Amino acid sequence: MKSSFRVPAQLPRAQWSVLFVLLVVILVGMGLLLGALAADLFFPGGARAAISYVVGASSPATPIFPGSMTQTSSPFLPLPTNTITATPTATSTSTATATSTVTSTPTETEVPTNTPTPPPPPPTRTPKPPEPVYPSDSVIIGNITGYPQSYNLSCESRSAVDWARYFGVNISETEFLNALPSSDDPNQGFVGNVNDYGGQIPPNSYGVHADPVAKLLRAYGVPATAVYSMSAEAIRREIDAGRPVIAWVIVGTRPGYPAIYRTEAGDDVLVAPNEHTVIVIGYDPTGVTILDGGTIYWRNWETFMASFSVLNYMAVTYSS
Repeated sequence: MKSSFRVPAQLPRAQWSVLFVLLVVILVGMGLLLGALAADLFFPGGARAAISYVVGASSPATPIFPGSMTQTSSPFLPLPTNTITATPTATSTSTATATSTVTSTPTETEVPTNTPTPPPPPPTRTPKPPEPVYPSDSVIIGNITGYPQSYNLSCESRSAVDWARYFGVNISETEFLNALPSSDDPNQGFVGNVNDYGGQIPPNSYGVHADPVAKLLRAYGVPATAVYSMSAEAIRREIDAGRPVIAWVIVGTRPGYPAIYRTEAGDDVLVAPNEHTVIVIGYDPTGVTILDGGTIYWRNWETFMASFSVLNYMAVTYSS
């Protein structure tokens, strides 16, 4: 009896090649799938990534969590034909990612320098009034001191006591003023109120002339003489001898004008608005140095003599 088994005919070589390739693909796919399932047990989400890599899914995949997977039967895969189809493989493409690079910019840093601190300024001192500057050929009596007058119309008393002090006799201004006689005639005594305003002539408040002043100085022991029509040369001689001169001028040693006043006794007296007294303490070829209360100043000869002339060059000098 003959057997019905037949030895299959030998397959063509091309079909064996296709089967071999298919088998390799199936084995590789199953290996990747099993590896992904095993990795998902330790790294959730790993299986999804592996499956997506194998099948090349382009739509968003549903996450796969351990214990939620169900095994489904794979559909029947027909045997491939003899057509060789290239299998796409996943290609890793690197994408350039912009990164922010912080670059440090050097900044200027002020470096302290070793600069010495300047010493504090010295304390400010109030300067003394400048000393009068005189010509080199001037003659000055330097050891006489004057003070401002205490009352509006007490210039004669102030000059008299400063002048007397230079000769060693000390008298207060108020004492000397109160010792003067009162009169409407300035050649006899003091005219008016010493606190009144200046610039007037008798019988209004005025002052006093040389005769009453010299007489009172003699009463205090100072040899004083009233002088009229005193020349510039006579003034120089007194200064050369070291003797200051009390002179009747106009306030500020400026030019002025005279006036005639008739007294109650009927005498005509030469007077002047703004009558004033100063002490001449020096001279030089061009002018004189004047002590006016507490102030020392200089006037040229012409200006001084013009002011001195208003009351007929009236003065008080020291009689040795």
